[in-house]
Amino acid sequence: MTNHFLDLSDIPSQTLRKILDNAHALKKEKFAPRQILEGLSLAMVFDKKSTRTRISFEVAMKQLGGHTIVMGMGEMQISGAESIEDTGQVLSRFVDAIMIRMGSHETLVELSKHTTIPVINGLTDYSHPCQIMADLMTIEEKLGSVAGKKIAWFGDYNNVTRSFFQASKKFGFEFIAAVPPALHDKCDKDAVITDDPSYAAKDADVMVTDTWVSMGQEGKDIEKFWPYQVNEKLMSLAKPNAIFMHCMPIHQGEEVTDDVLRSPACVIYDEAENRLHAQKAILAWCLKDANVRVKRAA
Repeated sequence: MTNHFLDLSDIPSQTLRKILDNAHALKKEKFAPRQILEGLSLAMVFDKKSTRTRISFEVAMKQLGGHTIVMGMGEMQISGAESIEDTGQVLSRFVDAIMIRMGSHETLVELSKHTTIPVINGLTDYSHPCQIMADLMTIEEKLGSVAGKKIAWFGDYNNVTRSFFQASKKFGFEFIAAVPPALHDKCDKDAVITDDPSYAAKDADVMVTDTWVSMGQEGKDIEKFWPYQVNEKLMSLAKPNAIFMHCMPIHQGEEVTDDVLRSPACVIYDEAENRLHAQKAILAWCLKDANVRVKRAA
């Protein structure tokens, strides 16, 4: 069976736990990584701008001995006359895995049905599972096991929120999202949602937010989000050792205040670095059982 990494909800809890444990282990080998992907190639396909996803996947693959080829969707025939099926079949003959960052989650899933190699979700408008694996890794570095922790989200209910919610079921932590009432209908039906940011922040171990205006939403009205800004007052309601996280990029002065970003609670750069190590562990899992020879299993 091909090990796709599309959504955290698709992957067994014990498998995700092993991937996360391997991410911790691979970080310790940062300057002498195992060459477990020697000779393998990763196609990286982008329909959205990227800093952390592109660099972390490219460096991850190369640190583990593999190679990358980077293309924009506008450079590929899939954006023109070629079908998703043909693209998936052809890429399966050329490379050993595909990482794709695009808007349409449905297209990502459809592509995975027509490949014989792993497809990794680098971000869609629906979910962002790779980011959450890095986030969980960061939480465990700072606070110990994520199981039993309270993670509070503030602002929009977006792809990152959804992946955090999916992770809560897999890793056994409490997740609550403080979201404007007008957006409650777009939230996952069984997610814990509140319109009261103070209630969500109370005794939280982790405070998380994201930009209120995602890529492709330029010009969006942000007025309803101001009560959900993470500021010093809101942080004071969390536990004394609580950490603040944001997947970046940040719209300074909007979703989070400068005093929070400058505080010891802020771990955004550790979070960004851990994209590299989480990506290595995801690649190792995806390729371990592929129809290629992995030099040494992770």
